[in-house]
Order: sequence, then C-alpha cells, then structure tokens
Amino acid sequence: MAILNSNMCEFISNSADQTRRLGMRLGSLMGIETLICLSGNLGAGKTTFVQGLAAGWGSTDQVTSPTYVLVNQYERLTGGTLYHLDAYRISNSFEAEELDLDLMLDNGVLVIEWPERIDDVLAVNRLWINLEYVSEDKRRFVFKPVGKYYEDLSAAFRKRSFGGL
Repeated sequence: MAILNSNMCEFISNSADQTRRLGMRLGSLMGIETLICLSGNLGAGKTTFVQGLAAGWGSTDQVTSPTYVLVNQYERLTGGTLYHLDAYRISNSFEAEELDLDLMLDNGVLVIEWPERIDDVLAVNRLWINLEYVSEDKRRFVFKPVGKYYEDLSAAFRKRSFGGL
C-alpha cells in the first residue's frame, strides 16, 4: 500500500451505486481536455465508475465497456464528447498513437481503462485513479493528480465529496 501525499485522496466505496455517485461528483467538475486514467484489475469497478463520470459530466448516453470496440463516445447535451478507451487489447504504443489521443482530448474528456499499457504515449499531466477490488461490495480508490489543473480538480472533488478537507 502506497503512502498518500497531500494531493492524493483515498476512498472506499461500499456499493456499485456509491461508485457511480463518486464518479458523478468528479464528472460534474471535469472540463474539456481532461485525462482520467483508471488502473485496476477486472472487476475493480472501472466501467461502473465511468457510468457515474459520464452522467455527472452531462451525458445521457448508456455507458458500456469498450473492451471489444476500443473506444466508446458519450455526447454531452451542451456539447463535447467523453471518450472512453479500453487499452487492454492494445499491443503497443504505436497502436495507441494511431487512435489520435490528442484529438480526443482536444474535443472532450478522455477516460482510459488499463492506461499502464500505453503510459509512454500519455500526457504527463493527468488524474490517475487506482481501483482495487476489496470484497464483493467494496472497492478502494486512490486518486493521484499530476499537474496543477488535476491538483485543483482533485481538491474540488475532495471538497464536494467529503466537505472542507
């Protein structure tokens, strides 16, 4: 278990609904050009969390896992796209570069599951979230912001989720 620094945040979710609500709180704070990296094993709650992110961001689209299509797109009624990428089946960085991640970020929010598989082509500044399966109902989240925007985003998320921490 890692030691958390002052910019990091840890949260234990006790249900899928709580995981979605956590995502909704973060999603409501995200602006265009936001990169969210979700790292965790199968069953850790990544797609459930993205369901909340998309809803909080303003999309009414149904969120599903993009495992076999690589990228799903969710539109926001007020404009913009949330790109949901599953990098599990991407073999190398060259394949990731062909997806034009920069264009996705320029036009919306990019949420990546299994980001460690393509980390060398991702922007340094991002919000990295480690998700861990604890038990059937519990998931552990550790938020690691890198860069001023993501530190501010994480601080606003903590305040909205937990009060004046």
